[in-house]
Amino acid sequence: MSVPTIDVETRRRTLAVRQALSPAHRVADAVAATRAVGVLHATEPATVPLSLHARVDGLTRDDVDVALYRERTLVRQLAMRRTLFVFPRELLPAAWGSASARVLEAEGRRIAKDVVLAGLALDGAAWLDDAQRRIVAAVEASEDGLTAAEIRERLPDLAVKVAVSPGAVWNHGRLLTHLGLDATLVRGHNTQHWRVSRPRWTPMRRWLGEAPTPLEADAGWRALVRVWLARFGPGTETDLVWWLGATKGIVRTALAELDAVRVALEGCDEPGWLLPDDPLLEPDGRIAPEVEPWAALLPVLDPTVMGWKQRDVVVGPHAAALFDRNGNAGTTAWWDGRIVGCWTQDPDDPAAPVVVRLLEDVPAAGRAALRVEAERLTAWLAGERVGTVYPSPAMRVDPASLAYPVLRA
Repeated sequence: MSVPTIDVETRRRTLAVRQALSPAHRVADAVAATRAVGVLHATEPATVPLSLHARVDGLTRDDVDVALYRERTLVRQLAMRRTLFVFPRELLPAAWGSASARVLEAEGRRIAKDVVLAGLALDGAAWLDDAQRRIVAAVEASEDGLTAAEIRERLPDLAVKVAVSPGAVWNHGRLLTHLGLDATLVRGHNTQHWRVSRPRWTPMRRWLGEAPTPLEADAGWRALVRVWLARFGPGTETDLVWWLGATKGIVRTALAELDAVRVALEGCDEPGWLLPDDPLLEPDGRIAPEVEPWAALLPVLDPTVMGWKQRDVVVGPHAAALFDRNGNAGTTAWWDGRIVGCWTQDPDDPAAPVVVRLLEDVPAAGRAALRVEAERLTAWLAGERVGTVYPSPAMRVDPASLAYPVLRA
């Protein structure tokens, strides 16, 4: 039997529909937008609402707060690659039993070792267990949960700050991170505005109204791989290993249990994988009619940009300009399925309008569409400036040095 080949244009067209990127395929609300990409990156607080805004017309900040803090249909959870994400509530058990559990085990070993190295105790594991028990008791006793600062005030002996190795600092915040991995605690209500995260740590069972029940590890990995293939497929084993922070063995087991179908990817030496019921495997090889050329402006660390290890199909020759040395993506400007630049806000204008910095020539229709998106994002930001600790080279460079003029809202 011949292996189906998925061409580059089909992958880009598929992406626009599946991940609600093109204006014609935006979705109705924050939860649907999150499901369209599987999970949202939440390392930078502003990424969450900005990623949602890019995929939902008319989204307000209050809409995001409703999903995160009132209905709690979206929940922050540390998981794959020790990265903070926002998960649809129904996907949490999969993460708890697989990706989060994997990080929990590794982080627990590191903390216990650091405790001994810092001279806090001879038995690091026992110290960790006692410290976490005390933190949980303090949080349980508080009706509304506690911020990290409040926990530090109540348990000052845990508020140590010791350099245990060059460039590494250990402090009580790592204990909270560890407690969040196994769903004991959760980052609850935010005490700051939408661009800054200062959560009240809350018992997960109180936050959700039920006791968390993780899936078994194999079932959890299988559920995460299924979600990823449905949103990012066709993708390679390399992509999945990187995204999950897992091993080849874990990925291969999940692919086999899902009866994933092997396909050839145009321009890629490694085979790709699709779910057996993926519409791309239908005779016409399409999930939708031809997608009209589209524009989008995505924030730092947007899940679409960070969804693959092998990103050439959308990044092209611009990787060095769009990612920092650690592989963190800055803002991106898209035209017709490819990243063609980035966006910033005018530093000299009090209204902080969005400007698009092009890294390649874009046709007139593309420039016009990108201006529309810049106007839309400028209106949503309403003069608020979004900072980042992950600016890409393209975001930092003097715009006068670029080969193409900036596009203004």
